[in-house]
Amino acid sequence: MKFTTNHTATRGLLLGLSLLVVSLILWNTYQFFQVFKQEERLKMELWAKAQTTIENADLETEDIDLPLEIIKNNTSIPLVLTNENKEILNYSNVAPEVAQDSLQLQKFLKKISAENPPIRFVVSEQNVQYLYYGNSPLIQKLKYYPIALLSIILLFILLIYNYYNTTKIAGQNRLWAGMAKETAHQIGTPLSSLIGWLEILKQENIEASTVEEIEKDITRLQVIADRFSKIGSEPTLEKIDLVASTKETIDYLQPRLSKQVQLITNFPNETLWVAINPALHSWTMENLYKNAVDAMRGKGTLQVDVHLQEKMVQIFVSDTGKGIPKNQFKQIFDPGFTTKKRGWGLGLSLTKRIVETYHKGKIRVYQSEVNKGTTMLLELPLA
Repeated sequence: MKFTTNHTATRGLLLGLSLLVVSLILWNTYQFFQVFKQEERLKMELWAKAQTTIENADLETEDIDLPLEIIKNNTSIPLVLTNENKEILNYSNVAPEVAQDSLQLQKFLKKISAENPPIRFVVSEQNVQYLYYGNSPLIQKLKYYPIALLSIILLFILLIYNYYNTTKIAGQNRLWAGMAKETAHQIGTPLSSLIGWLEILKQENIEASTVEEIEKDITRLQVIADRFSKIGSEPTLEKIDLVASTKETIDYLQPRLSKQVQLITNFPNETLWVAINPALHSWTMENLYKNAVDAMRGKGTLQVDVHLQEKMVQIFVSDTGKGIPKNQFKQIFDPGFTTKKRGWGLGLSLTKRIVETYHKGKIRVYQSEVNKGTTMLLELPLA
């Protein structure tokens, strides 16, 4: 508990520091932006003074080289000069296609007037002019700098999250694999002993039907141990007839279902070849059947339909049980999630791992309605 608390506190501290760094960068960028804006306004005020000087200068006696130089030096800031009636007198640093179209020039004037307040200057009592100016290319780039910066930071956060999540999942997978292999090992020890005892029973003239049933259960335990041993390692896939394999599992389970469960099956007559591990596929189907029976509390209709849909084989497993709320459609596949009073919530999680990781298929809740039933859809690619 102490480790978890410290770990959470560390993550909170790192998150707080990250937010602080981002805030400082954004604040610093905003300050730069304001400084550049102020400098450009000062340049435009100087430009207006130079324009006033030229307008009022006596060209024969006064030197206007400096005002002309100030006006010529503005090569980046777009500007439009107007009179009091907003009639355009002059412009500079405007795109040629805009300058040649009076309508476009008026739209441009409206655009830059929204970017910066105009500078009013008096040339004479009868001549008051307004200087409208837009943001320079540098200011325009600075406007998008915070967005680019936040995008980069977000990308790093996503990469870190993905790394953390992948590491966590890998750790969980190693844990599940280790538990599965240990389970297989633990089952294997008494199972070997049971096989020996079975041979002794056969020699003791015990009733053949009794020995046969014991042998079936021992074979079943061997299958279960084999399944657990395959979790965490790459299983061997075989090209098998999915219809026959699914029927075989149903034939085993049917006598063991409640007498109050009506089983309906719809299988195609054709052979459907898929590349799967038979033992793991049987485990998948058993999990789906048992979940369906549990949802019906041992009473209802269980239906299995197999269809060919383009290059995929679809298996629908439907029940008339209690149903699943829509907000739990994905959650039911999470390790540890269960709605039962008993159980570890691993069945559907392992089923999803088998179907999607080993058999390259898909599994999902096809449809479900509370108190009416659920249909699960399993899809496997044709071999």
